[in-house]
Amino acid sequence: MATSPLPSSARGQAASAFLQRYGVLIALALLLTFGALRYEGFLSPFNLFSVLAFNSMFGLVALGMAFVIMTGGIDLSVGSVAAFASVIAAMLSPHGLWLALLGAVGAATLLGLVNGLVIAYGRVLPFIATLAMLLGARGLALLFAGDQSVSVSYESGFTNFGQGKIGAVPYTAIVLAAAFVLGSVALRYTAFGRHILAVGGGEDAARLMGLKVERVKVLVYTLSGALAGLAGVILASQFGAGQPTEGLGWELTAIAAVVVGGTLLTGGMGSIGNTLVGVLLLGLIFNILNFENGKGTISLSNYWQSIIRGVFLLIVVVLQSQLTKRRS
Repeated sequence: MATSPLPSSARGQAASAFLQRYGVLIALALLLTFGALRYEGFLSPFNLFSVLAFNSMFGLVALGMAFVIMTGGIDLSVGSVAAFASVIAAMLSPHGLWLALLGAVGAATLLGLVNGLVIAYGRVLPFIATLAMLLGARGLALLFAGDQSVSVSYESGFTNFGQGKIGAVPYTAIVLAAAFVLGSVALRYTAFGRHILAVGGGEDAARLMGLKVERVKVLVYTLSGALAGLAGVILASQFGAGQPTEGLGWELTAIAAVVVGGTLLTGGMGSIGNTLVGVLLLGLIFNILNFENGKGTISLSNYWQSIIRGVFLLIVVVLQSQLTKRRS
């Protein structure tokens, strides 16, 4: 018995769903293919691991941002929190890696907790609360650092965290992979992950289900702060200094990676794995631009990266909006 073809509207919805779920993977595959064909050494372990090592900071920040956005929130403070954590880590680095790591991540976690409490119990909009924290954390970073970079200790082994390797694999790439594995497991297989999606899908409905919405919000912003703190430790150990003025625009990079991975800005739906793919896609785009600079084809300054991030984010948001409309 012959089956009737799907109506055009159903086919359009299926195509939109496919692109929203797998479009970022297709884009990454195309980008890797282009780079492999055009540049010598593009797919070499050295280049790929270098991209992973450099983008590990952005990946950790994007992971925290993904959980926040899935609840329907936003965290604009991640870059400033990471900069503050880098200063704390640099100041504690003479005492060894573990004290620097715990101190910096702990301080950043506290700032994330403040964000969560203000948003959940103070009923302040996430945009306003985290914008205030962006300014506050930046001020704290400059205050602690004395308005200058803070050199780290090279004798304590602190810099091995950001610069060390196991074979050809950087420690930071391992940390990034472990964080995303844990994040994916938490979202997919734990009650915490289900509660995040439920809150993002509708707070009133979540409350009717008996979920503690405020607690979920506090937890996701605290987690975002902790991951930004870990990114700050990597920043200090990778570049040899706490950077109070670093982190500008990191929130936009994180949002772009999360959105290009298919997570809705309205919350209620998202993918941790695709967020990682979004981070890698952005990282490889800038890696390709560096290769082009090396070939002499183009000559773009670092300022162009901000322009490209902005245009890329706008395009992705528009495409995501159109795909969502077609699915509905």
